[in-house]
Amino acid sequence: MGNIALTDVTVDGTAERGRVAERIRPEVAVLVGGRIRSLRSEAGLSVAGLAELSGASRRMLTQIELGQANPSLATVDRIASALGMTFPVLVGLLPDPPPDGVEVWSTPNGSWAYLLKATETPQVSVELWKWHIAGDDGYRAAPAAGAPDSMTHVLRGRLRVRSASGDLSWARPSQRGSGAVPGTRSRPPRTRATSCGW
Repeated sequence: MGNIALTDVTVDGTAERGRVAERIRPEVAVLVGGRIRSLRSEAGLSVAGLAELSGASRRMLTQIELGQANPSLATVDRIASALGMTFPVLVGLLPDPPPDGVEVWSTPNGSWAYLLKATETPQVSVELWKWHIAGDDGYRAAPAAGAPDSMTHVLRGRLRVRSASGDLSWARPSQRGSGAVPGTRSRPPRTRATSCGW
């Protein structure tokens, strides 16, 4: 299945000094943990079996299922893939999305990320995200194998993406407020969309 991610980003302040881990919100972690346990049981998989398929440790999976761990978005994405699911299904965005989406990530400084919408067909999965990075916050994520290409549109401020292939940057107000962030595809392409406002 191909994946598409679209992202809007808003950035207040510099967003380069402070860094924030890519952990999901605790209440989302509890929800996701219960769904992982249920889906794993329905699939007839042991914790060890799912650990092997997802690349997560047995201990981490057990803690996630019990709501005692706060996994990264990348870890949850790998587990979802191993279960034949997608991240939007695990966080409850599909099949019946809440009207305002799901707030997946936030900080005490007021930064946040919402997964607003998603749709899936046998050929493609599309996710629409909206991010707000406040003050000195930043978002750091380790590259994940099979990460999708992302389309990014900056509503206000500047977005800088650093990767092994170099730095990419978009800013508003300017004509270069949109662009593509290359993924690390090792599986069929998936795309995310992000809307950013700074």
